[in-house]
Amino acid sequence: MTTEELTSNVLRALDEIRPFLNSDGGDITLISIEDDKHVKVRLEGACTSCSVNQMTLRAGVETTIKKFAPQIETVVNTL
Repeated sequence: MTTEELTSNVLRALDEIRPFLNSDGGDITLISIEDDKHVKVRLEGACTSCSVNQMTLRAGVETTIKKFAPQIETVVNTL
């Protein structure tokens, strides 16, 4: 998978999870993809102060990204 295809797939994954985040007043932005296997995102809006945002990051965001781009190893939230 090329870097462009990888980026496109990660963005598609974020588009799939975004409506769930939006429904709770949150959002997510792709910050970077490093070495084609490490994704940095920024949780925004209500997600920044949500007590379960790490669970959302792991169970929702990371799982969805890995479904679209299986070679991704880590997904981290940046402030």
